[in-house]
Parts: sequence; structure tokens; C-alpha cells
Amino acid sequence: MNAKTVLPAVAMTAVSMVLTLAVVMMWLGTAVPWPVALVVGVGIDGGWLATLAYERRLAAQGDHNRTVTAVGWSFGLIAAGVLVAHALTAEESAGAWLAVAWLPIAAKALWLVHGLWERTALTPTALGAIRDIQQEARDEAAVARARLRAEAATEETRLTAVTHAGARVARVQARTAKSLAGAWSTLEAARQGDDTGRALSSVTSRVTPDVTPRWDLPVWGPTEPLTARSLEAAPSLTDQELDTLVDEIRLSETPALSYREMALRFRTAGHSASEVRLRAAWKRVA
Repeated sequence: MNAKTVLPAVAMTAVSMVLTLAVVMMWLGTAVPWPVALVVGVGIDGGWLATLAYERRLAAQGDHNRTVTAVGWSFGLIAAGVLVAHALTAEESAGAWLAVAWLPIAAKALWLVHGLWERTALTPTALGAIRDIQQEARDEAAVARARLRAEAATEETRLTAVTHAGARVARVQARTAKSLAGAWSTLEAARQGDDTGRALSSVTSRVTPDVTPRWDLPVWGPTEPLTARSLEAAPSLTDQELDTLVDEIRLSETPALSYREMALRFRTAGHSASEVRLRAAWKRVA
């Protein structure tokens, strides 16, 4: 990389010095003896070359001198001015001479670029370390992107599975609710039917000819459980006491209450008994 920046600057400087010397020889050669013109041309090129060498020496030491830099640019401007003056006074090929008049300034600019590169240049070891760090950062970024994509795909799969499972559960619940609603309607129709009791009585009358029980189907629906205080307050009843209470509640109105009405009033009064014992007492007294 050093040769890529220094070689163009050296080449353009050499061309500029040759052009400056040639122009001085042609321009002053007719007015003064040629040795004098040669001295003037070599003086301009020598001063420019001397200040350039001093600038390079300071740059190699990591130093900088504004005075030397200003003198170097002055010699470059003088060389460019000589070329421009020759181009303006030349009778032939004025455009060609004017086209190359910028070469001294360009040469100084190339040396400036080379100096900037030298101040910012790094060693191969540092460049290798930088490349390793950049490669490591790219690897980590690629791994992080792959991990995020994998996690996103996994989360999407999980959500899809949960959604499908929820949909299946909802469909099963809907079918179950529909079946329960149909069963509830059937049970309610049987309970409310006028012929239910007569049908059941006709079946049992052959077994118990002297007893005509009153049939009531159990009621399915929401219940209100007794609180702990109510359970503690309600004493346990013996079979005889339970039979007496059931008979009193059943005969409290005329006609006698049905089992459902009796059970409702029994529990509303605060008495406690299981459904099995209460129905058994009802059968005994009825």
C-alpha cells in the first residue's frame, strides 16, 4: 500500500520538475544566456525538492513544521505559475501547456495524501487483529440471528399447537354442552309430564297392591351448600325423629305435600339429613 501512494506522487513530481525546467529554459532562454535560465530552473526544482525531502524527514520522525510546508507549497505554486505564464504567452500549443500547468499542485496534493496515509497506517499484526475482531463480531451476530429465528419458529409452533388444542377442547365442550342440554330437556319433560306418575304407579301396583306411592323424579340443578355454621347448628336426627318431621311437614297442608316440596321445606327449616335417609323416611311415612 505504501508503493501505491508514493509512486504516483514521485512520478508526478518528476514530470512537474522536468516541465518546469523546460519551460524556464524556453521562456528565459531568449532573454538571458541559457546557463542562467538553467540555474533558474534548477533553483526552482531544487528548492521544491529540498523542502519536500525535509517534509518527508519530519514526517518520518512524527513531526510537522508549518513553515517548511508553506515553503514547499510556495515552490509548487511558483512552478505552476511558470507553466501558466508560459501557456498564456505561448503562440502555439497554448492549450496543451495550460492543461499540464496543474501538475505541480497535483504532485503536492499526492504527497499530502501519502502523508495522511502514513499517519493512519497500521501494522499487519494490528490489521490481522482487527480482521479477527470483525469476523468474531459477524459470527456472533449470525449466531444470534439464527437463535432468534429458531426461538421464533419454536414459539410459533407452540402457539399453533396450543391454538389447535384449544379449538379441539372448545368443540368437545360444545358437543358435551349440547348433549347435557338434550338430557336436561328430556329429564325435565319426564318430570313435568302428567303420565309419569301414573306409569310408574301402574308398574309398582302389582308388587305393592295396597300402596300407591307418589313418584317424583330427582331435580337436577344448582344447589346451595350449607355453610359450616349451618352444619354445626343442625343436629343429627334419629330415624324416628326424621320420620316424625317428614310426616309433619308432609301433612302440613291439604292435600299432602309431594316429596320435592317436603324436602325443600325440610332443608329450609334448617334440618340436616342425607338424601338417602330423607327419601327412606318419606317412603316409610307415605
